[in-house]
Amino acid sequence: MQERQKLESSIEGFSKLSNSLTEYVEMLELADSEEDIGLVNEIEQSLISLENECSSIELESLLSGEADHNNAFLEIHSGAGGTESQDWTEMLYRMYMRWADRKGYKIKTISYSAGEEAGIKSVNIQITGINVYGWLKTESGVHRLVRISPFDSNARRHTSFASVWVYPVIDDTIIIDIAESDVRIDTYRASGSGGQHVNTTDSAVRITHIPSGIAVQCQNERSQHRNKDTAWSMLRAKLYEQEMKKREDESSEKNMQKTDIGWGHQIRSYVLHPYQLVKDLRTNVESTNPDNVLDGNIDKFIEAALANRINN
Repeated sequence: MQERQKLESSIEGFSKLSNSLTEYVEMLELADSEEDIGLVNEIEQSLISLENECSSIELESLLSGEADHNNAFLEIHSGAGGTESQDWTEMLYRMYMRWADRKGYKIKTISYSAGEEAGIKSVNIQITGINVYGWLKTESGVHRLVRISPFDSNARRHTSFASVWVYPVIDDTIIIDIAESDVRIDTYRASGSGGQHVNTTDSAVRITHIPSGIAVQCQNERSQHRNKDTAWSMLRAKLYEQEMKKREDESSEKNMQKTDIGWGHQIRSYVLHPYQLVKDLRTNVESTNPDNVLDGNIDKFIEAALANRINN
């Protein structure tokens, strides 16, 4: 059913573009014969918009990776800096939530750790829809914010960092074998909101993969069994992403020379002061409207990063 839905969506999108093009060409011929300059200009603008739609669909057709069509987990972690970085993490969380909502994707919170005063220490969400991982996979990395801090009484400029990690939800088409002897499963009492039951029983689950050191946790469900299922899914997804990155690095000398994604590897800067600019450091794509970007309008950054990755 998922494959059918994906194919139907692709065919419907292509048919819509084809019909629109035919309609615009016929209208343009009519406007030209009647020398209606106003209508000609209007149709030209419509054709430019149609070209942009075609470019987006063309890019989407290139999402041919093994897991590009899958759902995705998205994690955001605050960097050093306390409340300032935690507030920045919450801003990024809102940005991705707004982006997913515009795409018509479903969002489920897996874990959420609030800051002491404001913001978020870390958050993990699952985003469900067609090609979610394919669209979001280039968002992994460090995001940098420069602004006048609302938490600084002296109104000084601060630089904050937060890391974003995206990995695919692994379905039945991809097999990830994990030996039970290689994992440690811990249960603990969930914290935060969720009702009396969540806070008084050991429903939260943490699974640690000993050979790789990867640890995942889930506490959003009241049932320990459901939390364990979600944690297993997250672990398989992280192990898959780790293996894919390893293969990518081995097959590309350029990637071998790159620094691993970490606190020193920034992919995008969001400057709110002394000027207004969002710049992707990999593609040099810019926007002078940070408010619009932070409201979830990040498609042009995503598309440029995907095109750059495909071309390279």
